Amino acid sequence: MTARRAVVFRRAAATAAALACAVALLLLPGPEGPAAGGSPGAGTGAEERAAVQRLLDRRARAVLDGDEEAFLAGVDPAAREFRNLQRREFRNLRRLPLASWRYRLAGTGTRPLPGSGAARGVAARVVLEHRIEGFDTEPVASTEYWTFTRRGGGWVLSSDTGGRSGGPRGAVHLWEQGEMTVVRGRHSLVLGLGDRDGTKAYADLADAAVPAVTAAWGGKWAERVVVLVPGSPEGMAELLGAEPAAYRDMAAVTTGRPGGAPGAAADRVVVNPEAFGGLGPLGRRVVTVHETAHVATRSATTDATPLWLSEGFADWAGYRGTGTAPARAAPELRAEVAAGRPPARLPGDEAFGGGREGLATAYEAAWLACRMTAEKWGEDALVDLYRAVGAGTGRADPVDAAMREVLGVGLEEFTEDWRAYTLEELS
Repeated sequence: MTARRAVVFRRAAATAAALACAVALLLLPGPEGPAAGGSPGAGTGAEERAAVQRLLDRRARAVLDGDEEAFLAGVDPAAREFRNLQRREFRNLRRLPLASWRYRLAGTGTRPLPGSGAARGVAARVVLEHRIEGFDTEPVASTEYWTFTRRGGGWVLSSDTGGRSGGPRGAVHLWEQGEMTVVRGRHSLVLGLGDRDGTKAYADLADAAVPAVTAAWGGKWAERVVVLVPGSPEGMAELLGAEPAAYRDMAAVTTGRPGGAPGAAADRVVVNPEAFGGLGPLGRRVVTVHETAHVATRSATTDATPLWLSEGFADWAGYRGTGTAPARAAPELRAEVAAGRPPARLPGDEAFGGGREGLATAYEAAWLACRMTAEKWGEDALVDLYRAVGAGTGRADPVDAAMREVLGVGLEEFTEDWRAYTLEELS
């Protein structure tokens, strides 16, 4: 079994005066994950596997051609509820500007079908690869667990849960969750389950965020963002393959693989409509720019990049140009300073775990560290530091080394400067 690591940057709503954030590292099942029902080909003949792959090829062609009749011809007519869901899914996909859509049969096995006597179906692990025109330069891959049943001498798709109630479920996509609205902006593509006006509001925010991030980051990046807006926190968690409680208070997250090449598939910003809806205009602006900054900086973010730098930079980009005073943006850290508990060191990666006590304080401290860097050494130096740290994989202390190269001070001196800056700004 293999798994592809994905960084998920999580943004949380805090008090009305400020925002708190969290970051998590998710293990997302990659397209070479474990098979549902066995290893590739286990218990299934080559002829059956070839027949199922041909069905998948016809299904993919129907999606690209917009042929609903051909699409539904491959769905089990006896599975009425599933068939209705498949019809809705197809109509949602018709709204997407797809450049490519392909299914690959990655593993099969056989099992008895519930309530069908001796009938058996093919349980399959299917890799879906799709690419959105204008946003993905390479396909986005996800794993599905499907069951195929023989009907009238041919094979049809009858389930997307491995053929069992509560069986394995692969990746969940927004187009499977309800009727989808798609709005394309100047720099954005927003897929939402709300009405068009509400979906367009997200596109407007994303369109404004992209140039703001370009001004902050400076370097070349795709300058486009795909935003997913499910209908609830539960829907958000389903898209991310997590428990709802993990994201209930998060306004948005960004998924992506660190260190990705410039040509990698576009990241997805996933919004929690309830938490995001509770923010004011400034909060929505900061969150959207914050998440977009993660998209822009992903190729420069590696295992060497500490979370205080990646999250602090994203917050710095979010607040940049807003004139927000530190006392307003960092109320939790200000309270700690007022209580005589100023931070002694930069927050470690463990401080950014979801639900941890002091989470807001960690984000505020990280933001002030990046804000100080931009003010004392210049905005270009902050960007150069970010890139240098990310390029330092394999060094004994990549942060200290990058600081000496870019700022002319080591981590210890930087920390002392940051502690003094924090006291000055928040006392």
